[in-house]
Amino acid sequence: MAGRGLRYQSRTLLCFILVAVWEGSFGQIHYLIPEEMEKGSFVGDVAKDLALNIKELSDNEVQIISRGMKQYFDLDSQNGHLLVNDVIDREQICHQMEKCILNFKILVKEKMKFFTAEVEIADINDNSPSFPIEELEFRIAENTGPGARFLLPEAQDPDLGTNSLLSYHLSSNKHFYLDVQTGVDGVKYAELVLETLLDREEQRLHQLILTAADKGNPIRSGTVQIRVAVTDVNDNAPVFSASLYEVNVVENIPKGSRVLTLNATDDDEGINSKIKYSFRKVSDKASKIFRLDSSTGQISVTGNLDYEDSKFHEMEVQAQDGAGLSTRAKAVIRILDANDNAPEITITPLFSKILESSPPGSAIALVNINDRDDGRNGEVTCSIPATLPFLLKKSFDNYYSLETDQDLDRESVSEYNITITATDQGTPSLSATAYFLTEILDENDNPPIFKTTAFTFQIAENNQRGDLLLNLKANDPDCGENGRIIYSIIETNIGDVLLSSYLSINSETGAVYALSSFDYEEFREIKFQVKAQDGGSPPLSSNITVTLFILDRNDNAPQILYPSVPTDGSTGVELAPHSSEPGYLVTKVVAVDADSGQNAWLSYQLLKATEPGLFTIGLHTGEIRTARPFLDKDALKQSLVVLVKDNGQPPLSASVTVTVVLADSIPEVLTDLSSISAPADPQSDLTFYLVVAVAFVSCLFFTFLLVLLAVRLHRWRTSHLCNSQSVNFTGVPVSQFVGIDGVRAFLHSYCHNGSLTTCSRKSQILFPVGSCTSTLAPQHASDKSGPLVTLDDSSIANERQISEQNCLRRKDNLWIDKHTSNSEMGENHRSQYYRIITLIWLLKMIAWEPVSGQVHYMILEETERGSFVGNVAKDLELDMDKLSNSGVHVITTGKSQYFALNMENGHLYTSEKIDREMVCGQVLKCLLKFEILVQDKMKVYTVEVEIADINDNTPRFQMEQLTFSIRETTAQGSRFLLADAVDPDVGINSIQRYELSSNKHFSLYVQTGESGVKNAGMILENSLDREEKSFHNLVLVAFDGGDPVRSGSVPICVTVLDANDNAPVFTQPIYKVSVLENVPLGFVLTTVKATDLDEGLNSEITYSFRTKSDKISQIFLMNSQTGEISVQGNLDFEEMGFFEIDVQAQDPEGLSSLAKVFVTVMDANDNAPEITLSSFFTSVPEDSQSGTLIALLRVKDKDSGENGKVSCSVPPNLPFQLQKSVDNFYTLVTDGYLDREVVEHYNLTITATDRGTPLFSTTVHLPIRILDINDNAPIFKQKFYNSYLFENNPTGTSLMTLEANDPDWGTNCTVTYSILDGNDPKVSVASFLSVNTETGVVYALRPFDYEELRELNFWVKAQDGGSPPLGSNVSVTLFILDQNDNGPQILYPAIPTDGSTGIELAPHSSEPGYLVTKVVAVDADSGQNAWLSYQLLKATEPGLFTIGLHTGEIRTARPFLDKDALKQSLVVLVKDNGQPPLSASVTVTVVLADSIPEVLTDLSSISTPADPKSDLTFYLVVAVAFVSCLFFTFLLVLLAIRLYRWRNSQLCDSGSVNFSGVPVSQFVGIDGVRAFLRSYCQEVSLTTDSRKSQIIFPIGSCTNTLTPQQTCIQEQFMSDLQ
Repeated sequence: MAGRGLRYQSRTLLCFILVAVWEGSFGQIHYLIPEEMEKGSFVGDVAKDLALNIKELSDNEVQIISRGMKQYFDLDSQNGHLLVNDVIDREQICHQMEKCILNFKILVKEKMKFFTAEVEIADINDNSPSFPIEELEFRIAENTGPGARFLLPEAQDPDLGTNSLLSYHLSSNKHFYLDVQTGVDGVKYAELVLETLLDREEQRLHQLILTAADKGNPIRSGTVQIRVAVTDVNDNAPVFSASLYEVNVVENIPKGSRVLTLNATDDDEGINSKIKYSFRKVSDKASKIFRLDSSTGQISVTGNLDYEDSKFHEMEVQAQDGAGLSTRAKAVIRILDANDNAPEITITPLFSKILESSPPGSAIALVNINDRDDGRNGEVTCSIPATLPFLLKKSFDNYYSLETDQDLDRESVSEYNITITATDQGTPSLSATAYFLTEILDENDNPPIFKTTAFTFQIAENNQRGDLLLNLKANDPDCGENGRIIYSIIETNIGDVLLSSYLSINSETGAVYALSSFDYEEFREIKFQVKAQDGGSPPLSSNITVTLFILDRNDNAPQILYPSVPTDGSTGVELAPHSSEPGYLVTKVVAVDADSGQNAWLSYQLLKATEPGLFTIGLHTGEIRTARPFLDKDALKQSLVVLVKDNGQPPLSASVTVTVVLADSIPEVLTDLSSISAPADPQSDLTFYLVVAVAFVSCLFFTFLLVLLAVRLHRWRTSHLCNSQSVNFTGVPVSQFVGIDGVRAFLHSYCHNGSLTTCSRKSQILFPVGSCTSTLAPQHASDKSGPLVTLDDSSIANERQISEQNCLRRKDNLWIDKHTSNSEMGENHRSQYYRIITLIWLLKMIAWEPVSGQVHYMILEETERGSFVGNVAKDLELDMDKLSNSGVHVITTGKSQYFALNMENGHLYTSEKIDREMVCGQVLKCLLKFEILVQDKMKVYTVEVEIADINDNTPRFQMEQLTFSIRETTAQGSRFLLADAVDPDVGINSIQRYELSSNKHFSLYVQTGESGVKNAGMILENSLDREEKSFHNLVLVAFDGGDPVRSGSVPICVTVLDANDNAPVFTQPIYKVSVLENVPLGFVLTTVKATDLDEGLNSEITYSFRTKSDKISQIFLMNSQTGEISVQGNLDFEEMGFFEIDVQAQDPEGLSSLAKVFVTVMDANDNAPEITLSSFFTSVPEDSQSGTLIALLRVKDKDSGENGKVSCSVPPNLPFQLQKSVDNFYTLVTDGYLDREVVEHYNLTITATDRGTPLFSTTVHLPIRILDINDNAPIFKQKFYNSYLFENNPTGTSLMTLEANDPDWGTNCTVTYSILDGNDPKVSVASFLSVNTETGVVYALRPFDYEELRELNFWVKAQDGGSPPLGSNVSVTLFILDQNDNGPQILYPAIPTDGSTGIELAPHSSEPGYLVTKVVAVDADSGQNAWLSYQLLKATEPGLFTIGLHTGEIRTARPFLDKDALKQSLVVLVKDNGQPPLSASVTVTVVLADSIPEVLTDLSSISTPADPKSDLTFYLVVAVAFVSCLFFTFLLVLLAIRLYRWRNSQLCDSGSVNFSGVPVSQFVGIDGVRAFLRSYCQEVSLTTDSRKSQIIFPIGSCTNTLTPQQTCIQEQFMSDLQ
């Protein structure tokens, strides 16, 4: 609160200041102080001069406002004295201004007045004169004449007046004196004048000192060192240290290595002694190999040295100085041999493809190794990787044979890229590699493999016939026919039906199709195996197990189990006491649905009732209960129509009528029936014999079927064993399904296509996807036709080798002509194959003959391609007729094949043009050698061809032009070496003479060296004069001695160099320029220009500032080459508006001249406005009124006029406003309502913009924070919440977490939670639940009971901590989930109060399955906890009655016998499906009676018709006759089929090949013997609120002969609820 009050007081003061009328400047005071005063020095008494009160100063009511960024003065609040706040440097603040004044304002807040004060800064002599450079250097030629003048730099002194007046003097010497002159502006500058001639040999360097002194007190001075270097005149030529340089170099020296260093010296200095080295005469090959450094004279290697190409290199070198004087020498580089040639590998392939079954030792290629080196460098060893199944054996000389070393496997490696490595014995050892690619041909040695051993997939029932089910894929690593896979389904039975009736597979793609529509209620899954077999010989195969799951669809309507519909059309009767309370369970409608899942979820609905509103029915339980008490007016008989509907799409339904009779008790007349007993009746003998007859005939028929099946299995096994050992087939396999009854007859047979060929080495059997019947379109068989052959084992073994050779022939063997006919191909291949094998083994076993002769030929170079060289066949005495078949090959060691051998006439021809200079270089005798291999004679001949030179090359110079630079003072008789011409030809065809074009200044001289090489040069006959002629153009011509004569020329350009005798001269003495202060950096102000009558280096002018102060050097930049003066610093009109610059032009010899540049700076808008905050409040409440003061600020601009006028603004879209007060003061106030939740803080930008051109602006960012007030209530994330909890939970269980958000800040956003009661006033939520006030976590205070309370609705309130507090509510619903904590409750039969048991009646004539009664029980739980199962624990006659597992229906298991007791006691156990399960039991008494007592006749419309006793004897006789007839009929049908097949086989034997040993697959259906009754055991689970009815179909039968498979479908309970 104290802080807020202080803020309001400050704002009030600011408002008062702004509202009041400020007075203008009252007066002005002036002070004078010297510069460099210490900090805290006294300046003046401001309090006295302005008549100010000392108390006002102590209360901070007086403030100094400076214009600049730095505060130089401070006001002492104790005594009112003005003190120096920082050391003041006049030269830094005012530069060269004569009068330096600092202005500032004094603000008196109480009097609202401004006072202007100014302090003048007086200059003192605190700066010494200084030169712009520390050392000055002049280079003066020794022939410069006396009187030459050289400008000296001007000293600078930042002081003013007498403190800046300067005087110069020079140190004592005998060659120079100082001349000081005064310019037009009064500035003194000095010049250095040469008094006597300089002599470089006497003294090369002169050191002088120039001193500048001012006239201040005390006197200050500065010095600069002057260094005069005497330059030399060129009068000496370079001289080599030796005339001949010799060196030996190893040929494998790396590139860049130094070979030789030339050394030449020149007595001159500087550029006259700078020597450049160059090749004067060098061959083309040497110029590519060696490089001469023109500066150091080092000869280094840039190319590859090859001892075999050239054993030495001779070259002529030249050394030349800068003036053109030169000398020459000779360099000889001898090449020493080194191991620098890697071996060369030549591969002659014999086979590029080889069978993977090839035995070890099979040769596939011939390898030749060659190395150009000699001695140990040429000795070569050859090898291949040891990991490969190949071996390299040496045959003779440098020939090796490549053979297999072990068994091959194409599936592991289908091809080998064999790396052949040849290594020599040199140091270091070199090696070469070659690659030979060989392909491995495949054999069938791998079966097809599926990715997995088992596969599962799903399909919905009622699918269409022919639907694609899945695609199976097997992989066979073999290739070709061996890798072609055929798919088939292994036949098996599904129940009594063949699998092929349901599924088929595409033999090529593996696609499985459905041949019929599946029924989920018939079977839920199908397991079968798919076989994948390749097309090899013999074929290989593998299997995969596939499981097909059938998914359910809603195709079955609900079936009502209780009450069952009587056969006479009457309705069921149920009893209800008159005293029944509302909710009394009268009965329960039990229904099931053959479907599963949500398709079996059943709902019950009461369609029609005698008394509407008297009864209600459970939606999901089917329980019929009373809705109100019975009245006297209600009819005793009530008819109810109940509709049962499932949850499928579309839903199916069924209805039943239930009759309810109002009665208090069962008539007492039935109590005496328990004493009735049935008389014993002996069994008839006839019946016994008939039963024995039926059993005997049935066993005989069954035994016959077993024997027949055993015979079939034995034949099938024998046929498969035979098929695995031979390919002899007789008979055609047939697979049939025969249905005698005509109900599900389906013919299905496989069509087998056999393909046996001599080359395939296998038998291919194709299984089409479809059936051969018209049910599905079959796949077309192969178009190939031809007779089938029968082969035994011996025939296959004999043809195996021929088959392999023929298959190799089809793989494009390299040795067989593709155009050979099929009959010739096999014979030629076989002979050629054995010939190659014989040749390879001869190479390994015997030594080849040595070279038997050598042939020499001579041809001219550049001979056309195809020119005749020699008759090799004649010279080597080869037979022309057998030349093409003798295996003659031309083997060359190089990369180029220059010659080719014609196999028809034995002549040797050139295969391309031969350039002798490219092949042999400068070697006088050029020989090309190669070898001729004759395989037939096992001989190798050496042939050499000599290449004779012709004059086909013109002499040429290595440079396009020769350039010489010669000074005009060069003496007569000076010699200048010329470049030698090069001619690649040898002998007389090389260069013979030189000629020089006619001129009056130069003549030609030619010298002949020891090697006979002619060298040319020219002599200066007459002196040169540059003024007369500056260039001389000559031509040098070289001639060879060939026929015709060829010549080459090179132009010579002689440049006459000038002598320095002219000083530079400026085009004007004064340059004037005006420039704006805001020009960019790099802007060119002006360009000074000076000219020099000399040329070349003497005319090059260097520009510089002669007098360069620190300020000038920081702002201006002089281009020393062009004379451009540009801006490199910032010009400021406010600091300095005028500059005077002295510039100097100087040539390389030191001659120079002066000029002046006047620069006037014009004002521009280059200063941005400045914003100063006087007061600022960083935070403001969000409920502040409009116009609330935020800040007080001041804006100013250093510019003047329009450039200094400033406007200030803030962004228009913000709730703030800027108001102008007095002078350049502004106030920042609020301009609207603030909302912290919308914008929590503002980064306000204040922009100040001047009116200059271009505009400049300055921005200040003010961070303003909005303070929060409580104006927002907490809000929950959801509109309502749901939570689930199991009953019987422990106390303190966490149920859920609620969260509410409050956009306010601090305590205003602190949320507390509380629970409010729900809509039900009877339920106190606080007794069940509690909530954590801080976290919103809801806890349970006690356990819940699902049967007592299934859901709880309540409200939760969220309230913040503001003042006043705000809050909001949210609705929460808690759902209680059930657990198995209630046991079953038996409703019917009800347990009498007197301890007796209930009595039910069953007629004597009841058939098996007759419904005697139904035990009705309920469970207060829900879901699977309420699923009830019934079990018969105890019975008087075991096996007489059965009870439904899930329905509770008690039915007869067999007909009643006379010996059965009239009273039967049954103990029934009812158990739920919870964990753990709970149970209850009841005893039911069944009395055997023919009619219902008459006392109940008026209560029900149910009547029991008389059922005559069945004649057991009659049925047994009929059964014996039927089974016997069926047996004989089966025998007759079987005999007819045998006769029909025998007849067909006889017909087929006459026109085609017979097949036998193929298994026959039949299914024979005999009425009454193998009829299969498919009965479903339906397990029904009906529970309250389960919302579904589940039917489980076990795999086995429901009788006691087989134990049914227990099936339990479990689902996650929480997922059902959600």
